Amino acid sequence: MEKLEAVASLGQTELLRPARVRAALAANDRLKLYLSVLQAAHDRATRSDAPALDLSREFAAAGVDAPWLAQLPANAYREGKVLHVPELARLVTLFGEDLRTMARPLEDDPDFDGRAGHWCAWLDQLAPDALTGEQLHALTSAKRTRDDSLHLLVMDLHKALNRLAAELSSETLDGAHVWQIADADRPRIAAFMRGVNATRALKLDHPGLDTAATRDGARLLLQNDIGTNDAHVLVIQVEGLHVSLTYSDLHRRRFTFFQSLLCEVGASWSEPQARTSAGLNFGATYYVGTADFACADEDALCATLEGIGARIVFLIDWNRARKRLEMLVGKTDAVAILSEAARRHVGHMAWLAAGAETLAFGAMQALGADYFRIGDRLDGVLGSEKARAFVLDSMALATSALQQRQPLALVTDDTRLLLARYLQRHDEFDLLAEHAAYCHALAEGLRDGLAHGHERDRKAARAFAERAKDWERRADQLVMDARARAETRPRWEAFAELVETADDVADALEEAAFLLSLIAADHHQGWRGEVHQSMQLLADAVLGAAQDHVRALEIARGFGDHASAEDHEEFVAALWRVLNAERQCDVLLRDVRRALAEHVSDAATLNLSTDFAQALESATDWLLATGYGLRRLAFSRVGVGQ
Repeated sequence: MEKLEAVASLGQTELLRPARVRAALAANDRLKLYLSVLQAAHDRATRSDAPALDLSREFAAAGVDAPWLAQLPANAYREGKVLHVPELARLVTLFGEDLRTMARPLEDDPDFDGRAGHWCAWLDQLAPDALTGEQLHALTSAKRTRDDSLHLLVMDLHKALNRLAAELSSETLDGAHVWQIADADRPRIAAFMRGVNATRALKLDHPGLDTAATRDGARLLLQNDIGTNDAHVLVIQVEGLHVSLTYSDLHRRRFTFFQSLLCEVGASWSEPQARTSAGLNFGATYYVGTADFACADEDALCATLEGIGARIVFLIDWNRARKRLEMLVGKTDAVAILSEAARRHVGHMAWLAAGAETLAFGAMQALGADYFRIGDRLDGVLGSEKARAFVLDSMALATSALQQRQPLALVTDDTRLLLARYLQRHDEFDLLAEHAAYCHALAEGLRDGLAHGHERDRKAARAFAERAKDWERRADQLVMDARARAETRPRWEAFAELVETADDVADALEEAAFLLSLIAADHHQGWRGEVHQSMQLLADAVLGAAQDHVRALEIARGFGDHASAEDHEEFVAALWRVLNAERQCDVLLRDVRRALAEHVSDAATLNLSTDFAQALESATDWLLATGYGLRRLAFSRVGVGQ
């Protein structure tokens, strides 16, 4: 099935004439080859000692790769006047298809139309595996007598096609086949081809992006065949400063993808319509939609055409890339990756050529069971966001390497190193850092709550206690995640132990938030004297320790990845500040107790306030314990003993 049928289904017949002539001339070459094969079959069957006719050049010239057809003469034999030809039915089908293709550009000529119709009907009546002498003569005779022959029709059609091709006077403009255009059309065609050619290299050696342009009355018509799929066609009409684009696609999801790409250059889309055409893509449903572009001036119109042209390449093999991506990430993420790859002008064809998902699977296998188990999907380990980022970076690697004609083995090695870097940047320390962020939020909320007098504001204290409980639950979930990973990945065991220790920090701070909400209730007399000031100092010290814990984690995650001496020094300094904060909080806790003893007399306030201060101080004890565990992990990364 030719792309011509798809263009015809979109109603742009003027674009078909040169393409149909080219297709007809190619069909002429094939028909002459078929006739030569039949003549060779007759000669071999008539004279068994006749040398085999070498038709290899004819096969190559006609672009036919059909071993069965090349073997047909050797398998033919005669019985009396009947020539038996195995696979004759298959050959007759090819005769009919190419005869119709050859006659199509001349369908307005009643003589050719009648003769072609007669011979197509005659072919349909042939036996499936045998030809009589009269039938063979009717097929192959080139002598002009009173009777017509199929061979004579082919010869006459060829002459008429050559005349028609000369009348079209086609030329090439920046790679587009153009004919009967106006001078004003040239910069517009050039703009469209600038876009096409800017990204053409991304398709590698895949067929597609052939462009035809002509004028139909007041309209400039541009057609791009995209790839090899029958129903995958794009036609653009330009009239005045208005651009209208009609697009057909077999895949609804790819249609949606292209809609989003063209919205970036101002497309306003109609609702896609599902269609089915006999003979087009084996009768499968395809989708057709129209995009309109309103351009303010000629510069805007050329920019729009260039933007459209630059985006077409990302449709080639899109569906295959999507399916391969879904082996690594979810369906939504797969489309998001392809969209972002298009926006970055990276594309997916080089990634496909380099191995696609096998690149990632090979890198995962090379890193071993400490990181990945058999059956793991990439996003199940890295997470959705980081998996998308890794795949996009690997696509960029593949594109750069193949455009520089570097070997595929280099792409494989680079992908493994890339994944290793991602795991260094986005490994277990991500989980620790997220947990530390919840601890920091709790400590900061308590400090700010005291600064704003929440011990006297029942509503505000209760609201913060509820938020604190939610943060503590999320921190607990991280602990469970770490435990689950440690069950199957030995390298996670130390991190699971560390986050369990850190979770005691979150528990202590959440308990303090709950106690503050009780202190703010109405059944006690509140704080007097120096109590608030001493509580504020204690909360400030706890927040400072939490901030140093976050800082130490951020430095530690880079150890082993070209960390500097200054990083090592700052890491140790941050841990020492946590140690000093724990000691300071011991002293501040005593100051709080002293102030409570001097200024608070009712039992409820005294007990709740003491427990509140104790919870704050307890958080620094667990921060110190977490710091020691972090020190062991970090030093192991740089090979330093304990």
